[in-house]
Amino acid sequence: MSAPTHTRPHPATRAGVGSRLPWWALALPTLAFVTLLVLILNPSDAQAAGGEPLITQLFAWLRQLTAH
Repeated sequence: MSAPTHTRPHPATRAGVGSRLPWWALALPTLAFVTLLVLILNPSDAQAAGGEPLITQLFAWLRQLTAH
């Protein structure tokens, strides 16, 4: 009785495989990081903080940027 022989699979070829990521694969983690950073840096929770919170300043800057 003979034992079955196993053949080695051929290595995968890289032809036709796209190595580019979609735009959201970089944009979403970046947006999440910036959002968390803004929440951490928000000085409104500090007792000695004065002025407007950072998120308000950010939204005002974005509004000015898109108004032009």
